[in-house]
Amino acid sequence: MNRVDAYQMTAIDRQKLQQTVSYNLEALPDVWAIAAQRFATVTALNAPHVKPAVKLTFAELYEQMQRFASGLQALGIQSGDRMGLFADNHPRWLIMDQGMMLAGAVNAVRSSQAETNELLFLLENSGAIALVVEDIATFNKLSDRLGSVPLKFVVLMSDEIPPTESRLKVLNYSQVMALGADRPLQPVALKRDDLATLIYTSGTTGKPKGAMLTHGNLVHQVETLGAVVQPQPGDRIMSILPTWHAYERSAEYFLLSQGCTQIYTSIRTIKKDLKEFRPQYMVSVPRIWESIYEGVQKQFREQPENKQKLIQFFLGKSQRYIQAKRLWQNLDLLQRHPSSLQRLGAGIQCLIFGPLHALGEKIVYRKVREAATGGKFRHAISGGGSLAKHLDDFFEIVGIEVLVGYGLTETAPVTNARRPWRNLRGSSGQPIPGTEILIVDPETRHPLPPGQRGLVLIRGPQVMKGYYDNPTATQKAIDPDGWFDSGDLGWVTAENDLVLTGRAKDTIVLTSGENIEPQPIEDACLRSAYIDQIMLVGQDQKALGALIVPNYEALEKWAIAQGYTLELPAGITSTTATPQTGGQSIAIDSKPVQDLLRKELNREVQNRPGYRPDDRIGPFRFIQEPFSIENGLMTQTLKIRRNVVMERYQGMIDEMFV
Repeated sequence: MNRVDAYQMTAIDRQKLQQTVSYNLEALPDVWAIAAQRFATVTALNAPHVKPAVKLTFAELYEQMQRFASGLQALGIQSGDRMGLFADNHPRWLIMDQGMMLAGAVNAVRSSQAETNELLFLLENSGAIALVVEDIATFNKLSDRLGSVPLKFVVLMSDEIPPTESRLKVLNYSQVMALGADRPLQPVALKRDDLATLIYTSGTTGKPKGAMLTHGNLVHQVETLGAVVQPQPGDRIMSILPTWHAYERSAEYFLLSQGCTQIYTSIRTIKKDLKEFRPQYMVSVPRIWESIYEGVQKQFREQPENKQKLIQFFLGKSQRYIQAKRLWQNLDLLQRHPSSLQRLGAGIQCLIFGPLHALGEKIVYRKVREAATGGKFRHAISGGGSLAKHLDDFFEIVGIEVLVGYGLTETAPVTNARRPWRNLRGSSGQPIPGTEILIVDPETRHPLPPGQRGLVLIRGPQVMKGYYDNPTATQKAIDPDGWFDSGDLGWVTAENDLVLTGRAKDTIVLTSGENIEPQPIEDACLRSAYIDQIMLVGQDQKALGALIVPNYEALEKWAIAQGYTLELPAGITSTTATPQTGGQSIAIDSKPVQDLLRKELNREVQNRPGYRPDDRIGPFRFIQEPFSIENGLMTQTLKIRRNVVMERYQGMIDEMFV
């Protein structure tokens, strides 16, 4: 019996899983031997943009994994050894990743583009005895400071000639593969509870925490994601996300286990690749869907005026159609329990607008799908943040079914996902098999009923073993009953759909999937004489935004110096010694003032230690009322109550990002 049969699941999930290729796995590497037999001649990996281009069948892929594993064993790697893997998207990444696991090793993974200090910390914290890096450039970035790390050898993912002057033993990819060709692989008996990989997340102290993901955590994803989608052997998958990230890794493991063909692309080539390869699936983040949407809108704007009006006519009628359809199907998040009369009205609207929607499909939407995605998409899978409502609406109208999921690195990562048969827009879907979601009061930890917002707790076979060498953080994150504290706020519907409303830990996640800690950036901005208080916003947006309480006194002085007269908002008293007279009168939201604050924000943010491009603040708005204990916007310890501020200024925030 497949282990998945023992998992708690709905009847329809069980039915869908029966349509996928089933595995009875003990450890993740077991997948590849089975896949090599079932899909031997099917193309597994296709990397058209690497030089030279790479195409590997499943049989070839498994052979190379085995050879790399044998090469590692020849170099002295034993079961349980830690290895660093600092590299980015390439077919060799998967070969090395799974080659390490076949040899019994545990990898600690990161992008080669990460900061040197971060990579060195990962090596030291994980106890790595060997290291794989993308190329000589990555090695050179680290080499001067590798003396403190007891490495036995370093492997280049490239075939560059290894440096001879290094004190460390350095080999390239082909040299390791040659070692592996000369000896048989020594099988390693791995169990579900054995550690498979360390993926580091940001900690509150600034030092990353290594999430310990076991083979059981990863196997759970392979065995259960078929409840969400049921790909067929040979289906084409477009791969664009960082391959070392938990989201991309688990998606790859599952989709490849079903005999799919993974095509590597990038931001630079994705538009061309979508049209050329016409994939059935793509796993990505909201920013990618925003980019596709913006590209389509640009094409609309370039059409003659009469065609633009026709397109907008169909989009408007289709919008009414999908809204009515959602209500009729009881999939409207805003009206979760429609009356019979409401559903009847929705059904009538479907009859009215359905023919116009069908005509729009024939004239407009089919062409949109062809131009934007190649026209063969079965499902688009989105994670790393919620999808904006206008994107959800648009893609539903044009016939691109976007399935939004939820999870964290610590949960390997998927815990919830919208299903094609229950695509409740605005939600993150129901739990995947074996997964439990509990909403509790953030203060008392008492369970809350459906519909009430609280802290999201997760329990299931995908929850990590803990944080590596950090029992304090582990105890804080996972309670004795196995519930993992996600740090997210949300609620569940009566049908157990998860709806996320915010983050208890204040981290802002952009649509690119980038996590932003607001406090250091806010502290930097407060260095400006013109800013009294500031709170960053931007959850699920392309860029950060800000609510600013200005220093009116400083602004008045600046205005006088510039020859202006500053018009103060009602209720704000001038602090100048003498009344302002003469000069051009300007409002607080005028262009000169906006330009001044923009310059201030850019300077202070860019000058702060650890600045990254994603830290830049885009739109901002002034608010008159300061944050205070008295008005409920600050705690007793003078911390901004971010959720309260968000609720009070939600309209302003929404308008900010239009």
